[in-house]
This record gives sequence, structure tokens and C-alpha cells, in this order.
Amino acid sequence: MEVFPWFLVLSVWWSRTWDAGNADSIIHIGAIFDESAKKDDEVFRTAVGDLNQNEEILQTEKITFSVTFVDGNNPFQAVQEACELMNQGILALVSSIGCTSAGSLQSLADAMHIPHLFIQRATAGTPRSGCGLTRSNRNDDYTLSVRPPVYLNDVILRVITEYAWQKFIIFYDSEYDIRGIQEFLDRVSQQGMDVALQKVENNINKMITTLFDTMRIEELNRYRDTLRRAILVMNPATAKSFITEVVETNLVAFDCHWIIINEEINDMDVQELVRRSIGRLTIIRQTFPVPQNISQRCFRGNHRISSTLCDPKDPFAQNMEISNLYIYDTVLLLANAFHKKLEDRKWHSMASLSCIRKSSKPWQGGRSMLETIKKGGVSGLTGELEFGENGGNPNVHFEILGTNYGEELGRGIRKLGCWNPVTGLNGSLTDKKLENNMRGVVLRVVTVLEEPFVMVSENVLGKPKKYQGFSIDVLDALSNYLGFNYDIYVAPDHKYGSPQEDGTWNGLVGELVFKRADIGISALTITPDRENVVDFTTRYMDYSVGVLLRRAEKTVDMFACLAPFDLSLWACIAGTVLLVGLLVYLLNWLNPPRLQMGSMSSTTLYNSMWFVYGSFVQQGGEVPYTTLATRMMMGAWWLFALIVISSYTANLAAFLTITRIESSIQSLQDLSKQTDIPYGTVLDSAVYEHVRMKGMNPFERDSMYSQMWRMINRSNGSENNVLESQAGIQKVKYGNYAFVWDAAVLEYVAINDPDCSFYTIGNTVADRGYGIALQHGSPYRDVFSQRILELQQNGDMDILKHKWWPKNGQCDLYSSVDTKQKGGALDIKSFAGVFCILAAGIVLSCFIAMLETWWNKRKGSRVPSKEASSLQNETTTSERRNSWPLRPCLKLGTITWRSQASSHGLHQSSQVGGPLDDP
Repeated sequence: MEVFPWFLVLSVWWSRTWDAGNADSIIHIGAIFDESAKKDDEVFRTAVGDLNQNEEILQTEKITFSVTFVDGNNPFQAVQEACELMNQGILALVSSIGCTSAGSLQSLADAMHIPHLFIQRATAGTPRSGCGLTRSNRNDDYTLSVRPPVYLNDVILRVITEYAWQKFIIFYDSEYDIRGIQEFLDRVSQQGMDVALQKVENNINKMITTLFDTMRIEELNRYRDTLRRAILVMNPATAKSFITEVVETNLVAFDCHWIIINEEINDMDVQELVRRSIGRLTIIRQTFPVPQNISQRCFRGNHRISSTLCDPKDPFAQNMEISNLYIYDTVLLLANAFHKKLEDRKWHSMASLSCIRKSSKPWQGGRSMLETIKKGGVSGLTGELEFGENGGNPNVHFEILGTNYGEELGRGIRKLGCWNPVTGLNGSLTDKKLENNMRGVVLRVVTVLEEPFVMVSENVLGKPKKYQGFSIDVLDALSNYLGFNYDIYVAPDHKYGSPQEDGTWNGLVGELVFKRADIGISALTITPDRENVVDFTTRYMDYSVGVLLRRAEKTVDMFACLAPFDLSLWACIAGTVLLVGLLVYLLNWLNPPRLQMGSMSSTTLYNSMWFVYGSFVQQGGEVPYTTLATRMMMGAWWLFALIVISSYTANLAAFLTITRIESSIQSLQDLSKQTDIPYGTVLDSAVYEHVRMKGMNPFERDSMYSQMWRMINRSNGSENNVLESQAGIQKVKYGNYAFVWDAAVLEYVAINDPDCSFYTIGNTVADRGYGIALQHGSPYRDVFSQRILELQQNGDMDILKHKWWPKNGQCDLYSSVDTKQKGGALDIKSFAGVFCILAAGIVLSCFIAMLETWWNKRKGSRVPSKEASSLQNETTTSERRNSWPLRPCLKLGTITWRSQASSHGLHQSSQVGGPLDDP
């Protein structure tokens, strides 16, 4: 209450100002403006000045006026100032205020029969909300709404219907009355659309900072996804600041599409909004017709408008608000109404009215003046200004401007269509998906080096690196078909990406999350955790877990000829030879065989052993033993020797052609059950997480993963795991280690190893796949996926696969032994032991020969002369014949004299050649 006297003084200073020379004019109008609308006052005075200079409209009459400023949120003050103006005597009241005070002025105007031309004004350029002025069907409604009704609900609904949006967020500033779009919210809710609301505070930077401080990474990514489609209902200044903040903080990317709707957006605002934004931008604003003839821009019929208002190059005209334009046209409309009344000679003088006294009567000429104003119409700065039966201005046109998708700042904007309440939308706003034409689009690609998916093909100092690989071939196929270009770089930490303790992501995925890259490609697998923060195309190759092991090496064994039999078996065979030889000797000793006359064989133990060994090695020999027992023994021995020699021959052939399989690991189950060969994977990789989740899942039926996790997680993963895949491959090649990794990568390594020292095992079931990662909500996901499916359908993807994984490679992927052979010939290494045995036999024979020679020479020196020896032999023979009983035997023309000493069990035979003599 203490402020009112001060404001009243200020109001008196601004009001009751009219041309002193025309103080006796019969045309006097009053104006009430919001205290923040200084430009409304300027335009109002300019309009009165232009009309007072136009003698064709008012002839000799001049318009006088009184202007007062009020607080738009103080209805009592507005009514008080209006009463003061009526007390001066006005023909019409022009007001440019908000809805709060408009209802009070409406009631006052209806009571006093003063035509009230109301121009709704929003605070600081914020979009309008409907005032909800009560319209009665009676003829006592003296308020005319100069500005058309608020059609924002209808325009927004039509636009998002054309764009086929189903999920979006609405941002509004603190000055906007959200009840203005309540009708829109109700209608989209009935259609099943998902709509979120968020108020934009005055301190936008603080608001964005709070979002980053309070949201986890998953929540922030979902919020980013919501921001892909947004409607901004705010004044242009706030919209500029808000767009700048969200772009600089990477909350939005070039795939977003935002709609900014506000009647109060001028050309300078449009250029600035487009310059600051990225992605696709649609701007909806109210537009007014402009004469095509430049020379006629400042002329409306017989009236000339001041150049400061109609010249688009004039700074004042460029910064005019819509309410300024309607104020000018309102004054022009009143002037034409006054002209009509003067011509018809139906002028009703205006007497001073007092709205405070109960005895005050309304103006009697008010109804006539109101009808004249309603029936009239002018063409002004806002186009056609006229009123309908309900006292509203139906003429409104909205212009829809838009850009294409892109991240180029300052790109151009074009007109997409227009809308009016009579004909609706004129133009096509269909939010078409990206088609095959991506010409001119440059994508930033992040990758991780992984053979054979991505490899550096050329690295020249001072020039960009060139890359090759299966993933690069797929990317080139997409680029050639769709027409886009790309710049590629390697992730700074050379990792695929995993969530960190603070909720952020590192590696390739982190580059996409923080909008530093558009797409990511490498041996990147599609996992649920990654799909929460980025988008993936359809898989372009199946994925499975494999194991890389070192192939069993072919060792050089000089005594490979002994390898078919174990050492214990060789010992048994040697013992068997000795045992059978001894048995043969004993059997012949117990039952001496009959020898043919002239036979030199003897039944010594040496001969028996030599005979048994000769028959074992299949060298034959004389068979002097004819007893039944000996024959049975030798038959069994020969059968035994046949089986042993045949088995030895077969095994020797196998051992001389292939290497004995030393590895028993042929599957993941075999790997998990053994502990002799340690195994691991890349720490914090997708394989590591896959084994961890499976191994720690108590409901997992297969114990294989739990066993693998115990080995991989030794010492918290530091003992058996590596930081990069190449380190794991080298560890397999030069140590006792098995590397668990992507099967496709391991197969390529095994195929292209020059020594063929690797082999792989793995799962045959592909539960996941490799995909191209994109920013969350990227518009390229669908078109990329469609093209990948086409490549798979027409066989081009298989051609690319065979380029890097040929079917007929130089190495066998799945054999644990070295099968890389040059023909079937045996080398000297395979027979080195045989030659060694032969050499040892030769050396031993030579040594024995020397011993025998030495022994014979020494023995020969002790033997008597030949005659003495012969005489001694004859004497000995004669004595033996006389002492042993003789028994003649006739056999095949020879006489055998057999003597037998039964008491000693010994026998001696002699054979005398010659014809038989008669007895």
C-alpha cells in the first residue's frame, strides 16, 4: 500500500499526455500498458502520429490519447487507472497487459460501455497461455481480443502427429503458465503418447550441473534418450541459453530433433537458434504477410506506415514484438472506425464518466461505437485485422521452419509448411528415416585394434593411419552403399569398454557414451550392459568363446624304433627269449633228440638261445630238435613271435608317420577339469564378465563355468589374465598357457601362424554376435541394420568372411598335433635309432672278433704237434670203443654206431660212411 502513491505519481507523469494544440479534439482514446512494455508505448505514439498526419482518414480531426502504465499482476491498480482514463472522457480503451488484469478491465468496460481492445501480452517473450475471458451471449460484452486465440495446442499436436512422435519431453521456462498446454497434454495422453515435463530454471548452468551430480550413468543415458525428442515452450533468450548448455555438456547429439514453438520469434532469433543447435531443429512461430513489392511495404491502402516499423532492415523493426504490431493495427482500426462514424454523422460525444459513484451511468454511445469497430476491418502490419461474432480475431498464420539432421553449426534453415485454423497444415512434415542417401555426412568412428577385425595397414609419419580388416570391410560396404564418409581413430585406452566404479564407461563404449564418436566398430560383442548405454545394429557375425592352445610339438627321438612298445614290454620280451631258450635246452637235455649222421648241431645252451632268438626275429635256422615236447614249445613260441612282430610293425608305422597326441584338451569341459595348464582371458573384457556371471550364478546347471572362474579369478584375476589379447597369444606361444577369447580372433591367429603352432577349441553354439555400436538413439541404427541384412542375404558378407577366414588354410585349426607335412616320406630322424643299433652291433662284433683272434693265438701256442695229437686221439677212441657197448643201426645206406650210458644220461654218436658189409 505504501508503493501505490509513488506509482500513482509516475502514472500521472506518463498519462494525460496529448497534443496541447488539439486539446479540444473530439477523438480521445486511452491506453493501459504493462510497466515492462515500453516499446508498446513507443509504437502506440508512432501510430497516432502517422494517423494524425493522414488527412484522408480523419480529415481535420486529430487523435489525442492518454497512456498509463500498471503492474500487470495488480488488477486493482489496472481498474483504478482505467477509471481515471474514463473520467477524462475516452472513446475506446486500448490495453496491452497480461491475463491477470484483463478480466478486471473486461468487467469494467462492460459496465461502462466503453469499447475495450485487449492485446494479450506475455511476460518477457514467453509463449502465451489462454486468458479464459468470459464471453456472454448478451450484447453487453464490450471487450474485443485483438490478438487471435492461442492455437499452440492445435499446432503442436498437428506437428508431432506428422512427425509420428510417441515419446518426447516438454521444457518450459519459469514464466510460462503450464496450464496453457493442458488441452494438448490431455489429447496426447488419450493417444497413448509418453510425455514428460520439465521446468527450466533461470540458472540453467546450475540445473545441468545438478543433473550430472544426482544421476547415475544409466539414468543419465535414459535422460539423454528422452532428450532426443523435445519441445521447447520458452522465450527465445532462454531457449538459446538452454540449447547452448545441453550441447556443450554432450546431453544431445546430432541425432536429436527439437521443436521450438513461440509466437515471439523473429528472424534474428531463428538464425541464432540454428547456429547454436545441433541435430534437427523445427521452429514454429507466428508469421504475417509481407507485400511482394518492396516499394509497397510501408503502404496499407491509403495509409503510409512509418519506415521505422515497416523496413525489415531497420533495427527497431527487427526487434519489434508481436504485441507492438497489434497495437499499431489497433490504432489504425480505431481511426477507420472514427472515420466511419464521422462520415455517417452518427458521432456520439464522449462525456466524463465516473465509475466510482453508484449513480454513474454508462456511455450511451458505447454500443454504437462497438458495433462500428466490430464491423470494420483494416489491413495492417499483422495482415487482416477483423473480429468475429465472438469478439475475437480469427486471422492467424503459423510458419514452420526446419533444418535437416546434422552437427554442422550455422547450417541453413528452410520453410517446411504453414498452419492456420481454417485450412490446417499446408506442407509435409513427415520425419522420414534416413534413407540410402547419406551424401555429405561425415561420421567419427572409434575402434580397437584386434586381428583380423581392425588392423593398421599403413602408418606413414605425418599422414593419417590407414586401417584394414573384416570390420573395416563391413564399414566400407556400408559407406559405399549409403554414401557417407568417416574419420577413424583408436580408443585412447585401447579397451572395448566396461562400467567403472563411478558409473562411467571407459574404452570404445565410453567414447560413444560421452558423444565423442558417432559409431564404434571392432570385435565388439553385443551384451545387455552395453545395450543399456549405446545402440547396436543387428549382428553381422556370430560370436562364441574359444580357447587357443599350443599344438603338441614333434620331438626328435633317436630310438623311435623302440617307441611302439613300452620299456616294461621290451623287458618282458627279452626275458621271454631267455626263458624259452632255457626251456628248449632243458627239454632236449631230458629227452635228447636223434641227430642225423653227419650233423654238427649240438644241444648246448648257447645254440638253444640262438635258435629261439633267430625264430623270434623271423630269420629261420636249422631245426635240430625233433622231440614232441620241443615241437610244442616251439609252435607256441612261433605264434607268440608272429603276434608280437605284427603288432610292433603296425605301431612302428603309425609312430613314424604321425606324432603321438600328447594333449588331452579337446573341449571347454576338458579345459575346466584340468589344472596342469593355467588359462585366462583379458581382464575386464566381455569374455571375463561372461565367465564371471556364469560362474557366480548359483542357478547355472553346468559346473564348467564355476571351475573356469576359479582358475581365471586366481589372485583377483591378476595371475592368469592379461591386459590385451596380443599378450595372451604370446603367452600361449612361449609358455604353458591357454587363452580364452573370441573364437573368431583365435581362429584367425591359428590359421595365419607361420609355424602352425596353435590349435583352437570352443563352443559351437553362438549365443551372441558382433555388432556396430552407435550413440544411444542414433538415427543410423535402422538403416545400418537393414544394409547388413542385405549383405548377409546376397552372400556378400560370406565373401568378406572367407577373405579373412579361408576354408583351406595352411594350418589345421582343430588338430592338437602338427599335421603340416610335406608328403609321406620318412626322414633320417625317424630311423636314427635303427642305424645306432646297427652301428653298436658292428662295433661290438669287431670287438669280439679281436678278442677271439687274440684268444685263439694264445691257445694255439699251448697245443702239441699234429702227429702226437693224432696218436693220442686214436688211442683214446680205441679205449672208448672197448669200454662202451655198441649197437649197430642201419639207416639209409649208413651205419650208425650208438653208444649209451644210461647211468649218466649222456649220448655220443658217430657215423661211418661206406657200403654195408655182410655179417
